[in-house]
Amino acid sequence: MAGLPGSGKSTIGEIIGSRLGAQVVSVDPIESAILRAGIDADQPTGLAAYLVAEEIASTVLASGRSVVVDAVNAVEAARLQWRDLAERSQVELKVIEVFCSDEAVHRERLERRESTLPHLAELTWRAVEQSLEGYASWTGPSSALPRVTVDSTQPLGVNVDIALAFIGA
Repeated sequence: MAGLPGSGKSTIGEIIGSRLGAQVVSVDPIESAILRAGIDADQPTGLAAYLVAEEIASTVLASGRSVVVDAVNAVEAARLQWRDLAERSQVELKVIEVFCSDEAVHRERLERRESTLPHLAELTWRAVEQSLEGYASWTGPSSALPRVTVDSTQPLGVNVDIALAFIGA
């Protein structure tokens, strides 16, 4: 999964994981736990969370199960991290990028969202704008990754069907 915070990727990812019997590994709860452990927020907790998620995903893949990784994946290095894991694990990587084409809908989702991760800062529209500023285009090696993009303003079932068809499920 890839996409800005609040775009709908976690919702779609959870449904895909359930339908496929795949383990969902989400970066946000991992980062929250890192912060809960007392690691200062000025440390690279996001990077640490991605690395922990990679180790969990690697273990799940080694057991023969599929994985859905729920993360923003805003930068090339993050995207290539999953490509490299797939290559090492000899599995196929498919990226589902979720975006919300309607800014008002995206903002409303953030306002309605209830935080279940108390150690992560509440997600604000400004934080999403900052994520957008740092969200790299899919160029370079990541442009070769198999990827489908879905607009979360479309009905949830439609997006899930598109994603599952892309995965080949």
